[in-house]
Amino acid sequence: MATITECRSALDRLSDNLTRADGEVRGAAALDRTLSCHITDLDTTFTGRLEGGRIEVHDTVAGPPPAKAQIRLAMTGDDLVAMVDGELNFAKAWASGRVRLEAGFRDLLRLRSLL
Repeated sequence: MATITECRSALDRLSDNLTRADGEVRGAAALDRTLSCHITDLDTTFTGRLEGGRIEVHDTVAGPPPAKAQIRLAMTGDDLVAMVDGELNFAKAWASGRVRLEAGFRDLLRLRSLL
């Protein structure tokens, strides 16, 4: 099972990947939205913002997200690490229910290029 430190590191690597992206992916990542990522097996949530093409984690809290972020992710720590490492396809994990993504309709349309 992935640790909180490994999950935080995976989010940092994902942020770095988004920063280096170009084309449609860069455009989708350029949103300015609140963000939460609930790591279900650790019952821990990372909260922050997606802004300027980066994920900025502001806090780590125990339990589910304390407030409703504009973009909400939920998955196990192992799935987060596997996705960032390229071992798990996000679209397949989302379609199978291993990963939950909730956002407004317009944001989902923009984020589809990240999937």
